[in-house]
Amino acid sequence: MKEKEMIFGLRAVIEAAQAGKDIDRVLVKRELQGELFRELQDVMALHEIPIQKVPLERINRFTRKNHQGVLAFMSAVTYQKIENIIPLLYEEGKNPFIVVLDGITDVRNFGAIARTCEVAGVDAIVLPAYGSVRVTADAIKTSAGALHSIPVCRELNIKDAVKFLKDSGIKVVAATEKAAENYTTSSYTDPVAILMGAEDVGISDELLKISDELVKLPIFGKIESLNVSVAAGVMLYEVIRQRQLTVGN
Repeated sequence: MKEKEMIFGLRAVIEAAQAGKDIDRVLVKRELQGELFRELQDVMALHEIPIQKVPLERINRFTRKNHQGVLAFMSAVTYQKIENIIPLLYEEGKNPFIVVLDGITDVRNFGAIARTCEVAGVDAIVLPAYGSVRVTADAIKTSAGALHSIPVCRELNIKDAVKFLKDSGIKVVAATEKAAENYTTSSYTDPVAILMGAEDVGISDELLKISDELVKLPIFGKIESLNVSVAAGVMLYEVIRQRQLTVGN
């Protein structure tokens, strides 16, 4: 990672956040204490920037400069808020089409999904702030630049974000191998959010419990699952197919 994509030091990180810089996340040394550190915590909380406490060795792997036990990663995009996007979509007379990614950590999968989302006309991508891929220059490159075109929402509490979508009249459909119903049996013609999970662990149980519908993609071979970016593409184009049929009728 290039040093221009990082900020080192307590005061430097605080000032960057206060200046409105797009910070993805902050790593802090586990033992860090003091008044300035408490100020850092308050400022990061105010701007909804996630902080992760890590061993000093992890920070040293990124830089040997005088980082004071604090390292911030810059975001390659400006994150938006889903609670601002949804009302705007309704005001514009649009039929919301959202993608929620739970625990996707592979930058190539994320970039491929983002590219498909942009081509498919998805209105926003929602990511959890913790345990998720970061929007880096590599992610943007893999997405063929799509991440510069589609809003990305980073949510500190992904469960609350999903509940907000439901409360906003958007049906949340989770694609999971735990489902009994085929993905083609669900209706996607009304406002919808497609929920996809990581290939290894899938969608978290807490999100599955609050999803409106669970659907699966049929598997006919010996391999038990599709690559998540491929599965996302199948789901998104089923939404398009059904909506085009509705328009045609």
